[in-house]
Amino acid sequence: MILQDAFTVEPWNLRETYLDLDLLAQTESVFALANGHVGWRANLDEGEPHALPGSYLNGVYESRPLPYAEQAYGLPETGQEIINVTNGKLIRLYVNDEPFDVRYGELRSHERLLDLRAGVLTRRAEWVSPAGHPVRVSSVRLVSFIGRAIAAVCYEVEPLDSQTRITVQSELLTNEQLPSADTDPRVPPAPADPLSHEYHNATETAVVLVHKTRQSGLRVGAAMDHLIDGPAPVRVESRVFEDGGLVTATTVLRPGQKLRVIKFVAYGWSGGRSLPAVRDQVWAALTAARQAGWDVMLAQQRAFLDDFWDRADVEVDGDPEVQQAVRFALFHVLQAGARAENRAIPAKGLTGPGYGGHAFWDTETFVLPMLAYTTPDAAASALRWRHATLALALDRATQLGLHGAAFPWRTIAGQECSGYWPAGTAAFHVNADIAVAAVRYVDATGDQEFARGPGMDLLVHTARLWRSLGHYDDQGRFHIDGVTGPDEYSAVADDNVYTNLMAAENLRAAADVAKQYTERARDLGVSDEESAGWRDAAEAMAIPFDETRGVHPQAAGSPGTRSGTSPAPRPGSTRSCCTSPTSTCTASR
Repeated sequence: MILQDAFTVEPWNLRETYLDLDLLAQTESVFALANGHVGWRANLDEGEPHALPGSYLNGVYESRPLPYAEQAYGLPETGQEIINVTNGKLIRLYVNDEPFDVRYGELRSHERLLDLRAGVLTRRAEWVSPAGHPVRVSSVRLVSFIGRAIAAVCYEVEPLDSQTRITVQSELLTNEQLPSADTDPRVPPAPADPLSHEYHNATETAVVLVHKTRQSGLRVGAAMDHLIDGPAPVRVESRVFEDGGLVTATTVLRPGQKLRVIKFVAYGWSGGRSLPAVRDQVWAALTAARQAGWDVMLAQQRAFLDDFWDRADVEVDGDPEVQQAVRFALFHVLQAGARAENRAIPAKGLTGPGYGGHAFWDTETFVLPMLAYTTPDAAASALRWRHATLALALDRATQLGLHGAAFPWRTIAGQECSGYWPAGTAAFHVNADIAVAAVRYVDATGDQEFARGPGMDLLVHTARLWRSLGHYDDQGRFHIDGVTGPDEYSAVADDNVYTNLMAAENLRAAADVAKQYTERARDLGVSDEESAGWRDAAEAMAIPFDETRGVHPQAAGSPGTRSGTSPAPRPGSTRSCCTSPTSTCTASR
């Protein structure tokens, strides 16, 4: 976005100085707000025009069959796709009965600003209706880091030159119409009307809806309530339907007068609790938000981020664009996982449906290092989610004829959702990525309770996988064949360097933790012989090296490569992996 002249370079803000409708798909993502549990794409308040409407709840998905031209053993039969849940962002404006739509009339000015310290998205616009009535509109949008189920919008409108009838209509909308599927291979076709109505009700300025996914059986609740302030009289009505609800406020304003609507939205979902339980959950969250109030929510959001930036900020001298980019990236990673709380961190966070909303190895390798050092509770939560899916990973390994745990390449609820073996199941390195992330978290925090509990479970069962998957040759070298490394386009190779280095680190860490917590090791059935076998495999790990070029190739089989000429490097080496066949490849860290 920095290449577009609509955007300014500022150390703590991302500012769009005018609206470019051709950039809506991008701006809806970069201005998105989330907390790891709730995610709102940055659609315009009035909902239209849009590129892709998006409201997401972490863990809410719909199931779909995975068809194959020919069946093969070990291919998953069912996929999981994140869905667009009830949209609570919508606030429509009517100026003397004409809808505020930036495509019509005259848009005199339009600015949006993502404040990385306040954690809010602000919008200011001046618009003249087709009939010639100018108004000023402002909104502030927030997805709370404090109340994980809560989002809110403060919306204000004022006429600029004459007495004007203003109507503000706040909406909940389920199963909203989505654009036709695009050609992006990362975005699967959206399920049509994935939510089935179960309950709706409206009272005064509040509306509640409860729906259930048709295939996965997840129950989703959404509720909204409002504080409405304007010169009397303001007429307020509420209506509710199976897939939506409206709260409408209308009044006549003179220049200098404002109508202000503060909208609180609460979400909740469950795969096991009853309809009344989910309904009452969202009512309770909504009541708590109302009790706190808008000003308190803003202050809490700022305090949360002040604490985060005290730990996480990286100051860059001499390059303001890089400074802005670094803080923007840190903020979005925080939004992806801060309140995920024992749920996955998807590849796109909660900014859109890319990659089906699945978690990959990216979570442990690219996201958790930052969270482990800045927001360790969030890192621990993501690892506990992996641990909660351990039984599924053990079953998957058994299905593949292996011991230990085979964690899925892509998933939402823990089952493998990749129907393409070479760029899915064959990417076994995800198991070591998880194990090494657990080690990193413990090293960063000293959390011994986690280390001897979930962390040890993850290390032991992933170590068993490598010992089962690999084999020794007649020269005593340990090989791992038929895998796909981080370069997913070079699929199914032998002795992938990244995979083997990570597996060696995984095996050593498992042996170390078994030695440290001997009683727990006995509970897991780890014998001295098994632990020694892990160390032996790590020491004998084949690490291909290209003698001609003097570098490690991606995998065995390249011209001039001798597989296994160097043992897997021990932790602590600091030499470059491109200078010696016995040096540590820093990519494994």
